Amino acid sequence: MTQVTPNTDSLGAGAASGDLPWYEQRLSGNKGWALTEGSLFFQGGGAVQETLWRITTQLGQLHIPYAVVGGMALFQHGVRRFTEDVDILVTRDALRQIHQHLDGRGYVPPFAASKNLRDVQTGVKIEFLISGDFPGDGKIKPVPFPDPETSSFNFAGIQYINLEALIELKLASGMTGAGRQKDLGDVVALIKALRLPAEFTNRLNPYVQTTYRDLWAQAQTRYVKWWRPAALADKAASLDEIAAAREASLAELRQMQAAGVIVDGTDAGPDGAVQLVTTDPEIARRFDLHEESEYLSRDDGAHAPGA
Repeated sequence: MTQVTPNTDSLGAGAASGDLPWYEQRLSGNKGWALTEGSLFFQGGGAVQETLWRITTQLGQLHIPYAVVGGMALFQHGVRRFTEDVDILVTRDALRQIHQHLDGRGYVPPFAASKNLRDVQTGVKIEFLISGDFPGDGKIKPVPFPDPETSSFNFAGIQYINLEALIELKLASGMTGAGRQKDLGDVVALIKALRLPAEFTNRLNPYVQTTYRDLWAQAQTRYVKWWRPAALADKAASLDEIAAAREASLAELRQMQAAGVIVDGTDAGPDGAVQLVTTDPEIARRFDLHEESEYLSRDDGAHAPGA
């Protein structure tokens, strides 16, 4: 991640005067500025990235164990999307130290007695999650927020929550928290981005394994190709040409079979066409299968050629 130099003028006179604008309010109030921020974010800059760099530097200097979670952790693990805050996992004792050392020193609570902070220079909110608490509905469950020291890894000087813990927390939150379906969507996004296998569920807490398997099945993109044997003879001028075409087609079908391509017998096409299917993008590229959603029509004979 690109480290940026803190920009003390990023909020203008408002911040200097103590009238701190909220970052999310600025995003909503100025679409042009929001687009610029989004562009900077994906380049490793912008207010959120700056806030992440500054708060993690402060925590490191204070020798406080932490792990970045939430949207910034997703970003680090390969799900590239914009986020407007920074989420940090700490212990309860560490949270007390954070407020003791940082309140009024470049950071202010969003309101009195809040456990969270807001970066004075950027207006970005920093939300703290506490080890031992529970995701989703907050009720006791087999998946608590873990200790950041045992569930994180270092990248470019910043501690991020590891993949197993991130997925467990996202699943437990989405399973139990009203309005937290987005967390389940995040797991689907991780499965797709990282091409996680179904067997990854064995690395997770049993409490969330069934949900992971269900989401894994939903996340599999189908790549298809219509194969119509009759098409092999459409332009043949002789029996030799027909025989040669069939031999070449049979050889390709054998290769696809060996690679795991299957026939979807539930979806018959026109003129006896069958649908060849894989969920592996590498195999799809190899044999010229395309995402099912890209076809103009599933029943259009013009889009159901022979192999």
